[in-house]
Amino acid sequence: MEIMDILKDQIESNSILLYMKGSPDQPMCGFSARTVQAVMECGQKFAYVDVLSNPDVRANLPSYANWPTFPQLWVSGELVGGCDIVTDMHAKGELKTLLEQATNA
Repeated sequence: MEIMDILKDQIESNSILLYMKGSPDQPMCGFSARTVQAVMECGQKFAYVDVLSNPDVRANLPSYANWPTFPQLWVSGELVGGCDIVTDMHAKGELKTLLEQATNA
């Protein structure tokens, strides 16, 4: 499979998907740590891809998503955003609602 097809498949196959540096148990940057904490506090299961151990994903996802940085949170096949957007939505209570809707759809 071409990398763009792999990205499309990952995004479409997971209702909640976080592209991050490291893993939820061991984030490798502060932005990924804050983002994964916000997602985990919402209590929904989610998939993740460590972009540090997947160089093709790290190199190609920014152009696929038209979003230059990591982490990237995808919900129901749509890019939600990065750390600032996710943590802001979490603080407002919007992230929990969005993630609950995605897992109940």
